[in-house]
Amino acid sequence: MAAVRAAAAELGFAEVAPAWRLRSEHFPSKVGGRPAWLGAAGLPGPAELACALCGRPLAFVLQLYAPLPGRADAFHRGLFLFCCRAPPCCAGLRVFRNQLPRKNDFYSYEPPSEHPPPETGESTCLQLKSGAHLCRVCGCLGPKTCSRCHKARYCSKEHQTLDWRLGHKQACTQSDNLDNTVPDHNFLFPEFEIVIETEDEITPEVAEKDESEVIGSMGEAPEEDLDSMAKHESREDKMFQKFKTKIALEPEQILRYGRGIAPIWISGENIPEEKDIPDCPCGAKRIFEFQVMPQLLNYLKADRLGRSVDWGVLAIFTCAESCRLGTGYTEEFVWKQDVADAP
Repeated sequence: MAAVRAAAAELGFAEVAPAWRLRSEHFPSKVGGRPAWLGAAGLPGPAELACALCGRPLAFVLQLYAPLPGRADAFHRGLFLFCCRAPPCCAGLRVFRNQLPRKNDFYSYEPPSEHPPPETGESTCLQLKSGAHLCRVCGCLGPKTCSRCHKARYCSKEHQTLDWRLGHKQACTQSDNLDNTVPDHNFLFPEFEIVIETEDEITPEVAEKDESEVIGSMGEAPEEDLDSMAKHESREDKMFQKFKTKIALEPEQILRYGRGIAPIWISGENIPEEKDIPDCPCGAKRIFEFQVMPQLLNYLKADRLGRSVDWGVLAIFTCAESCRLGTGYTEEFVWKQDVADAP
């Protein structure tokens, strides 16, 4: 990992937005729904978007529009995060980067309009400008085809079976209207726009208040309890308090962005060392770019009986050179720190 720099983080917040603003041509940062793919060619395939642990298709979590100023080849740049939401696994995580120059095969050279387009009826776009077909369930690359209508596309047998059970069996013969008959498969996460704001530095008063509350509560404890607390005060406790203080002014933040800055950890346990972050296949080091906060889980509504999607911090590390390995999507690295690691 390259040396981290001190700089203000940019914070992401989840907000409801009209569907048109979350489409690819508006270069959105967003949570849930189907991916709004940036480059329409070279999408990660089913093998790349399968959980490395259980083998089932991953669900799209979020994407971040993160262009690099001064880099003509990364005028448009997006990061796409996926996770396994299939119990009892719920553990697989993968992240991909894609970047395009301003002049490309998919988008206008000019910025997109800020006004809503004339609507032509509600339908799900399941084919990209490149001609690539997308899975009706998850919106990822769909190389498999329904053997009856030869029009419905899927990433996997699992998603084909799910769609068949939830309505394609009846809609299959109405193949001219397939995009208007996509049911709710209960697979996608709820969709929100990610709105970015620069973090204000936390005032000393907030930090002092947080510390005084701890001291005040300790003053009411019996002496033997105070001795026990002092003995067990650990790096983890201090790290967790630091984490809480850092986010105290903006407790609803779901994401912290800052390419090359230091992440904030929820625990002193399971913090990666330089050797834990693999280099990019191009040979460059990977650096921290953004982290997903535990607050996002409230918006995903992923809680189920038994095991469900969960984390304390997801830290995303990307190629320091933001290299171009071909024209498609390059896999980057996710480090997961669990809530269980925190006190």
